[in-house]
Amino acid sequence: MGASGAALHFLSGEFSCQFRTSSILTKSSSLLCYEHCLKSINIGDTTYQQIKGLSKWRYCSRLNAFRGIHSVFRGEKLQNQFNSLICNCQQPERFNETIIKDGNGRSIHTISSNIPNHDQDEQMIKQENGAQLFSKGLKTAAMVNSALPRTNTGSIEDEAWHFLRAAMVYYYGDPVGTIAANDPSEATMLNYDQVFIRDFIPSGIAFLLKGEYDIVRNFILHTLQLQSWEKTMDCYSPGQGLMPASFKVRTVPLDNDESATEDVLDPDFGEAAIGRVAPVDSGLWWIVLLRAYGKCSGDLSLQGRVDVQTGMKMILRLCLADGFDMFPTLLVTDGSCMIDRRMGIHGHPLEIQALYYSALLCAREMLAPEEASTDLVRALNNRLLALSFHIREYYWIDVKKLNEIYRYKTEEYSYDAINKFNIYPDQIPPWLVEWMPSKGGYLIGNLQPAHMDFRFFALGNLWSIVSSLATIDQSHAILDLIEAKWEDLVADMPLKICYPALEGQEWRIITGGDPKNTPWSYHNGGSWPTLLWQLTVACIKMKRPEIAEKAIKIAEIRLARDKWPEYYDTRRGGFIGKQARLFQTWTIAGYLVAKQLIANPEAAKILINVEDTELLSAFSSILSSNPRRKRSRKGVKQSFII
Repeated sequence: MGASGAALHFLSGEFSCQFRTSSILTKSSSLLCYEHCLKSINIGDTTYQQIKGLSKWRYCSRLNAFRGIHSVFRGEKLQNQFNSLICNCQQPERFNETIIKDGNGRSIHTISSNIPNHDQDEQMIKQENGAQLFSKGLKTAAMVNSALPRTNTGSIEDEAWHFLRAAMVYYYGDPVGTIAANDPSEATMLNYDQVFIRDFIPSGIAFLLKGEYDIVRNFILHTLQLQSWEKTMDCYSPGQGLMPASFKVRTVPLDNDESATEDVLDPDFGEAAIGRVAPVDSGLWWIVLLRAYGKCSGDLSLQGRVDVQTGMKMILRLCLADGFDMFPTLLVTDGSCMIDRRMGIHGHPLEIQALYYSALLCAREMLAPEEASTDLVRALNNRLLALSFHIREYYWIDVKKLNEIYRYKTEEYSYDAINKFNIYPDQIPPWLVEWMPSKGGYLIGNLQPAHMDFRFFALGNLWSIVSSLATIDQSHAILDLIEAKWEDLVADMPLKICYPALEGQEWRIITGGDPKNTPWSYHNGGSWPTLLWQLTVACIKMKRPEIAEKAIKIAEIRLARDKWPEYYDTRRGGFIGKQARLFQTWTIAGYLVAKQLIANPEAAKILINVEDTELLSAFSSILSSNPRRKRSRKGVKQSFII
């Protein structure tokens, strides 16, 4: 049977096989590989098992699929009969790919073919830059998606694993990450065809818990290489140690040679992002994933590498650098984290502080003991103590604290002022007075001079539990609040990214009238299924997994049916987001991590930070004394000019 005939039989479901799909996307030329083994194919009431005489196709049928009109094709010949699909299984003698080194030491892919051109419809269609593309191509990626096999077990987890692997990105044949979304209905991918550091975290955790460590190791090392790249935003360069928000894998022709290509990693530090905001959270998530890799795989040699230690120190120095800000919290701009659009979270948003605290604890655990790191460790410990005190004391809100704020006096000038940040009681919003339960509390979203953002932000509160930034009592109170306000924060789809939504004139002023962040949509009160995994880790840590199990059951009702959306809209999360991508990778990965952790709660230890006893002792010492005492100025001599 010829190659074209075999492929057509395969697509028609006449036999089952394992195949691999490679795609180089329109703009990024990212190489994506999908692998899946199909035991049987169901068509109606009939199950087609392996057909006798076609066993050679079962284990190694390969399918190369390419997405988009301008998808780049790396060296293989096309058959117009397929338009977008070509099967070259069991024909290793026909296509030979060799990796050689050029004079500069770069790796070069060379592909040779000894297939005689029997069919006149085999054509090479060349792009101006020497790469090959499809002139007809795929009108949409739905043709590729429909060709991908589905498991017939009826398991949502199996389907989720299928789509997670479908999002994998390869660099010189090695997996290095997962793209943000693999939505076949979207003609324009924007930056969803890139590997985002924050988006890959749940994917990486899912692979670690599955025992597949290589992709996480590769991701850590390759993003580390991008850390030192010199990228500019207008005429300025990002601070040393900044991690990119995302990167692409581009496959480009080498020196205009059509038979030789090279892979290139192309990072984005925010210079191409909407709003041009550099990511603050990328480096913090990178440190968290590095620790999780070591704990899960047992491979501590990666942490000890000189380049990894150097990269970690660069991130820490960037975050611990002195500046005009006098708070122990990290000062950031609006839109520099998961909420990456203008939402009034500039200053000291809780999400960043919780990640910051977690990253500091993880880094301290992994830093190699050496004299050169002494000052860094000392600064790290000082910041941990000050940060934990600041967040626990000033960000916490419950009925008791709300009543205290309600009776605040303002314009207090002294070291022993009670209302240190000059918060006006009139800032307490009417919704909060009615909404706050008698049992439970949470950490507010932001604190700045004369301003408290009373919104509930899910990721910041959940990660404060995971990282032990919140006390044990506060952690239980946060979960109590989630249970008490289940209809507001979970309802038909977990979990609200923030509550409540900005509406009316407040929405127009704070978001700039952002049409994507309309009330109860996207970042403005939308429901994000990816938060399931953070909720699960927090519940397991506090030994209350039943809360996470309840949320997972709600999500399972709709996620697969709705094709794994990025987010949901409306107060109850009843509608798929109006601009939500489908087959969103971190939605898929977040669900998988949650299911894996519920099945094996002990595995959550790779993410949890246990409260440091020394920090706890120092914190207790501060609270036992009067924190409002006048600051000591002993040892400062007063000088006079005569």
